Amino acid sequence: MKDTQTASRPLDEELKALSDSFESKQPQELLTYALERYASSIILACSFGAEDVALVDMIYRINPQIPLFYLDTDFLFKETHAVKDRIVATYGLSPGQVIQVKSLLTPEQQAAQYGEALWGRQPDQCCQLRKVEPLTRILSGYNAWITGIRRDQAPTRANAGLVEWDKKFQLVKFNPLARWSATEVWTYIRLHEVPYNELHDRGYPSIGCTHCTAPVKPGEDPRSGRWQNFAKTECGLHK
Repeated sequence: MKDTQTASRPLDEELKALSDSFESKQPQELLTYALERYASSIILACSFGAEDVALVDMIYRINPQIPLFYLDTDFLFKETHAVKDRIVATYGLSPGQVIQVKSLLTPEQQAAQYGEALWGRQPDQCCQLRKVEPLTRILSGYNAWITGIRRDQAPTRANAGLVEWDKKFQLVKFNPLARWSATEVWTYIRLHEVPYNELHDRGYPSIGCTHCTAPVKPGEDPRSGRWQNFAKTECGLHK
């Protein structure tokens, strides 16, 4: 949880220099630094997608006590819940290590206040209620978080640093896989036999909520299956 000894806001130039120093190194080296530097005040954001399960494996090999959280929007695929259970069993994670974070509104309460199928009319507001607000709550208790974003996933992520200050959530953000390609992620998963979401084998490179995720054809933008028919490309967690 939040550690007052590491709570001071690092200077941008310090974080930039730190980030640059890891550009030629492996993700595990950055993770080792992050887990040692922030110890009890760092957490992994895990959607149980390919990048995140690879990070679970890497982190487990460095410090098996580090917690992770997942945003349970109440609209996750059953396959996502299934891989969560496999990850917990494979790595022997304790209940306290795997933190479920949910919206303050049940789906029924959201429908009563904002109308049915909000995701189909105002997906940004739906994401705000079911993802951004819950994320803000969980991150308020930590000084640093680890994400699985990669630079080649989307134009909005192209300039992601390996280490940066998260202005939106006011803490240090580590992106150990920012330099990696999808091929490198999958090579790691197969080499270490990491459990992964079965939807990846059915044309879903990017997996979110059931209402807002569709399979994509080979060669298409990997994130084109998210929020189809909308200009939206991000849920608001990584802007």
